Amino acid sequence: MAFGIQSHVAGLSLLNTVELLDSLGVQRSRKAVHDWVRKAEPQPESGKSPNQITLDETVIRINDQQFWLYAVTNPQSNDLLHLRLFATTTTTLTEIFLRELRHKHDVETAVFLVDGAQHLQTALQRTGLRFQMCRHGNRNAVERIFRELTRRTSSFSNFFSHVDLETAENWLQSFARWHNVTN
Repeated sequence: MAFGIQSHVAGLSLLNTVELLDSLGVQRSRKAVHDWVRKAEPQPESGKSPNQITLDETVIRINDQQFWLYAVTNPQSNDLLHLRLFATTTTTLTEIFLRELRHKHDVETAVFLVDGAQHLQTALQRTGLRFQMCRHGNRNAVERIFRELTRRTSSFSNFFSHVDLETAENWLQSFARWHNVTN
């Protein structure tokens, strides 16, 4: 089961994961593997205390709907610290995201590196977190992760014809866990 979850999260399609398991003598359906990944709910580890954090959001499409993927990374380790999907992007949702991040990690003394998005800056000000506007350098870490996530979520969305937000978010959490382990 763990090998099947790891294989799928690492990038194999459900069909390829099932075929790999079959070659090892384990016969499971695509739905069974999908359910394993969903139930495992692997998430990035908590308890980190980075000096710098990159914060950004990007649009991803799931079933022809647009969602905003918020993510924070540690640019020194390239680890994904937290990510979350929202149906829209607002200052209030950014504050909710930051509250969740604070619950998982010690970020009170960190400097958040953000682009020019005003709602990100406003939310950081309202929550009392320090930030610096930065378009290059350490912010490139989060952009590389977004490119990979966008590449993977486009194939993910096309593979599951009726994926819901919860399933997509579980997959993204699994991806974050896999990304951090392989870094």
